[in-house]
Amino acid sequence: MKRALAFGGIVAATGLLTAGLTSPAQAAGDVASKPLASTGIAAKNIVAYWYAEDSANLKGATPYNVETKAVAKHVSKGGPAADSKPGIVPAIGDEKKTVSKSKNVNLPKTTGKVFFKGADGENHWCTATSVQSAYKNLVATAGSCVYDTVSNKATMDYWVFVPGYYQGKTPYGIYVGKQAFTHYDFDVYEDADRDYAFVTVYNGLKTPHDGVPHGDDKPKKNNTGGEGWENIGGWQEVSKEVFDQYRGWDTFIGDTHAYTDPKDNKVHYFIWKFEDAGALGANVGGQGLAYNQKVGKPVFVFGYPSGSHPDGNHAFSGHTLKWTYGKTFAVQVPAIKGEELVGTKSSFTGEGALGSAWLVNYNNGRRLGYLNGVTIGVSDTDNNNRYDTSFSPYFDGELAGVYNAAKNNWSGSIA
Repeated sequence: MKRALAFGGIVAATGLLTAGLTSPAQAAGDVASKPLASTGIAAKNIVAYWYAEDSANLKGATPYNVETKAVAKHVSKGGPAADSKPGIVPAIGDEKKTVSKSKNVNLPKTTGKVFFKGADGENHWCTATSVQSAYKNLVATAGSCVYDTVSNKATMDYWVFVPGYYQGKTPYGIYVGKQAFTHYDFDVYEDADRDYAFVTVYNGLKTPHDGVPHGDDKPKKNNTGGEGWENIGGWQEVSKEVFDQYRGWDTFIGDTHAYTDPKDNKVHYFIWKFEDAGALGANVGGQGLAYNQKVGKPVFVFGYPSGSHPDGNHAFSGHTLKWTYGKTFAVQVPAIKGEELVGTKSSFTGEGALGSAWLVNYNNGRRLGYLNGVTIGVSDTDNNNRYDTSFSPYFDGELAGVYNAAKNNWSGSIA
């Protein structure tokens, strides 16, 4: 669904055209928004779920693979076109800097995995990336990694973003999704041309140095002769009022404990708390955003591909971040209603790569660029049983409108 949108004046910047600080107007009703975890208690339960039993749910999650394999047609006529003037949003920390060139490819800290429960009730993951926003709390990924297109149950459950994820490790913490934003046409019609989503996330939570409590890891009186109690991991002694507030979200780990000291016959109350990791963008940065750009620009694609090629070759494990590089071109994928998509040559397999970040004008020194696409599928265009093309929605003014609806929403801390 194409609409004519109004922009402000344009200026040249780093090889891209930008509308400066002027934002594209958004037609009423274009944006669909749904809550993911609307309360801090719900968010804590979600973090506890993923951290429980030595992060077993994170480690056991499988790559999401919904409608990623399709036949893509490389088109020379028609295809995507800018619906208004080009524009960019600079990356976090890059607002007043100019782009310099670097020969080495350094992987961005902004990219990681999103984990969630799928329509099958199993734990899955996609790729996603941190992007610029007013409160440094915004994640971009494929719409299919947020909105449930299988059972049409609105959004995925237990949705979290883990930047820099590696085999159960969460180096920058876990960021629980608060509010999801996508285009109305994807939410209602599953239109692949609008298969993108922006998600605001709470401040990250991380485990204390000693990790999540296990078994009999309960707080105990210290044996140093001093006053007070010994904390194991994140145990903290609190008042009964605070203790009562935390009871009820201990579904997955024993995070409340009351102990009667026989010496004074008093009850001591403890809660186990995750540490606040701070805002997402403050920890890993955030990519800029580019829209209404010319098709044919060079682009880096960063993601966690997994699964096998049609010939059975398992080229990627999904454990580590990978990249490919190529120029974009117009493609159409009728099987998923994709009439205005862009593609790039890539050997990524579809599983796990869903949501991969497409970055134009990527600067290797600062590991920052402009998000200009997210992988929504892969294709074997030359019929040799090897995937050779990844495709994404074309980022136009309607995408910028969804971004603008999401970028100024505060989420805050849940620690």
